[in-house]
Amino acid sequence: MEKAKEARKASYSPYSGFAVGAALLCADGTVYTGANIENSSYPVGICAERVALFKAVSEGHRDDLVALALCGGKGTDFVFCPPCGMCRQALSEFCPEGFPLFIMNDGGEGYTKTTLGELLPGAFGKDALK
Repeated sequence: MEKAKEARKASYSPYSGFAVGAALLCADGTVYTGANIENSSYPVGICAERVALFKAVSEGHRDDLVALALCGGKGTDFVFCPPCGMCRQALSEFCPEGFPLFIMNDGGEGYTKTTLGELLPGAFGKDALK
């Protein structure tokens, strides 16, 4: 969670003011971080979760992702912010249903642990394309 909080500082969110940080742990102990990056053409932006995920995947980590920590909010405030649908789907490409996510609670006090399967039941996956 500390790495996610640190990553949040790199957020580029001048339009929403909502800064998000993510930290993705791999089995070898490597942690890939990400921050949300907005764009004046809104769909061009990217979420912190996908930044961290794509950094890990581009470095060869595909079957060894262990857990994801997330935090976000406006200014110095923290609010509970689970991944958006697009991020859930992106994670489902590389992570099993039981993949744990740790999401900082409102006010920055503690976190909630959930799984990808709880957040994205019935995910569209590779098996659907066979």
